[in-house]
Amino acid sequence: MRIIAGQWRGRTLVAPQGDTTRPTTDRVRESLMSSLASARGGFEDAIVLDAFAGSGALGLEALSRGASFVQFFERDGKASKALSRNLEALDVGADHASLAKRDVLSFPPTSPRAPFDLVMLDPPYALEPQKIADFLSQLDAAGALASDVVVSYEHARSIDIMPYVQACFPRLKHYKHKEAGKVAFDIFGKDDDDEASSHSGDI
Repeated sequence: MRIIAGQWRGRTLVAPQGDTTRPTTDRVRESLMSSLASARGGFEDAIVLDAFAGSGALGLEALSRGASFVQFFERDGKASKALSRNLEALDVGADHASLAKRDVLSFPPTSPRAPFDLVMLDPPYALEPQKIADFLSQLDAAGALASDVVVSYEHARSIDIMPYVQACFPRLKHYKHKEAGKVAFDIFGKDDDDEASSHSGDI
């Protein structure tokens, strides 16, 4: 894996050994980051939650493109070790990133800086969408999400996540849906002044 764009473009990332994590492919990651940039207006000064971080590829990509701070969560030992190596290799200090080696669903986080305005969710595909919807609702109730937060959720294409999100977090408006093979991702926003829009298509 490599950083696709920004100050670290082309830099190689260490991937976790074994099959306990599922790295997002470069093709899907590029499409996701482009969609997030469109939804948010770029990554400058973003306060990011990378909730199921794995190697940290998504959060590090956001930092490379101008994000201010990323809170990484990764409970798997091999994955968190790979992420730590990637942070060290890129010389990412505590002023720009923090890694919590625990289950984000058991410890819903708040940002040490300001509410998160970008949340990236790439959980195990076997994780029930209801748990993700509940997690977003808990973050919102705790004041951990900015009023203009943008949320991405990567999941198996076969899963229809909309009923869960709409039931648990009705203020989260759908922005975009894209698919590639068996993978899909959806992007949402919580700006109550925006009119909900939905787009479908292949990545």
